[in-house]
Amino acid sequence: MYVAVAVSVIRDLSALPPYDVVVPKSVVLLHGFAGTRRAWDGVSAFLQRERYRPLAIDLPGHGEAANGERPITFAACLASVLSASPPRFDLCGYSLGGRVALHVALAEPTRVRRLVLVSSTPGIEDAAERAERRVADHRLAAELESQPLEQFIASWRSQPLFAGEPAEVTRLAAEDHRRNRPDALAEALRGIGTGEMAQLWTRLQEIDMPVAVVVGERDAKFTAIGRRIVERLPHGRLITIPGGHNLPLESPAALARVVLDRG
Repeated sequence: MYVAVAVSVIRDLSALPPYDVVVPKSVVLLHGFAGTRRAWDGVSAFLQRERYRPLAIDLPGHGEAANGERPITFAACLASVLSASPPRFDLCGYSLGGRVALHVALAEPTRVRRLVLVSSTPGIEDAAERAERRVADHRLAAELESQPLEQFIASWRSQPLFAGEPAEVTRLAAEDHRRNRPDALAEALRGIGTGEMAQLWTRLQEIDMPVAVVVGERDAKFTAIGRRIVERLPHGRLITIPGGHNLPLESPAALARVVLDRG
């Protein structure tokens, strides 16, 4: 009798639709400079509805990782992301997060299934320009340590890069900036700012996994950068979605579709 019942249960389970036993894919989400993992809340909501497992991480010097180990370096970011991630995952990074994601994909290609780079760059190619940017980054770091956070937020949001963004996006971004400590952001800027990063343009051909390079339709600067990136990638494609530079906050649904590989 018990055997018959057991066989009946097995048969019933085998009749279930396949998606009921599918393990959700993990996607690791990396925020931009002066942001936190909360910047991905809107995108994560769409991913969870699609049986994805989003894992948004605070990068060193940001959010709840403000008190982490020092100095803050790209090597430290790499170790932090890998230690918090599952054995295999999709990886999506915005701006600074995209630059960190490139380091992760190059260091551990067998762990990254697919890479999504959002409004990001492999660094500054010209050494002189990179040195100039380093000086500017250090100047901004000093300002972060000497002025109220609200003053930094107002100055940061006034950059041409964010021109034309909706008021609600500006509000959400400022709210996220306030989750940070100025001193920790200053250390992050000195350690993992664009001026501090060794350019990765010459290593893009090493990235063999599929790569989606995502840019906003108003973001002319990063659209041009994105075109150059995909030219050097073995399996890259450029995807333009509505919005400006800060796509996780301005176009979460459209960005989620790209992460789901439906963009």
